[in-house]
Amino acid sequence: MAGSVNKVILVGNLGKDPEVRNAQSGSKIVNLTLATSETWNDRNSGERRERTEWHRVVIFNERLAEVAERFLRKGRKVYVEGQLQTRKWTDQSGQERYTTEIVLDRFRGELVLLDSARGGEGEPGGYESSASSGASSGMSSAPRQINAPRGGGSSPARGGAGGWEPPAGDLDDEIPF
Repeated sequence: MAGSVNKVILVGNLGKDPEVRNAQSGSKIVNLTLATSETWNDRNSGERRERTEWHRVVIFNERLAEVAERFLRKGRKVYVEGQLQTRKWTDQSGQERYTTEIVLDRFRGELVLLDSARGGEGEPGGYESSASSGASSGMSSAPRQINAPRGGGSSPARGGAGGWEPPAGDLDDEIPF
């Protein structure tokens, strides 16, 4: 195989408020703790079971860091898209430690708020904040209507900006197989 893919997509709830710190360069770094859960019925007992997985998310993207700092709070439901990265360090007792994180770096990653703000500062109900970055498309941040249809473009739909337009190109109704 000529290439490889390192992409992680998570939808979950924040376990605590974001931890924001400044790097020596002055840029912001945000650490998030994200919980994802799955539930099932136990075959033997019939009991409802749940397992929660905790994920460390690190945001190095300045624009996404601003969105996270401003809008994210404990309990908020978010969509995160980034890549896995494992770090190694030696602790004070001389033992080697490892951690695996989902990283949203300077030119890649996406962060979408999936629930409405709960009082105080935030967005009006019925909208979500979306921020993403891409090496070729730059960065964007805008409110987006939750039920807005998604076209073929990469920019988020703007709430109240005139409706949805289908992607350009030949739209043939025939099934290709």
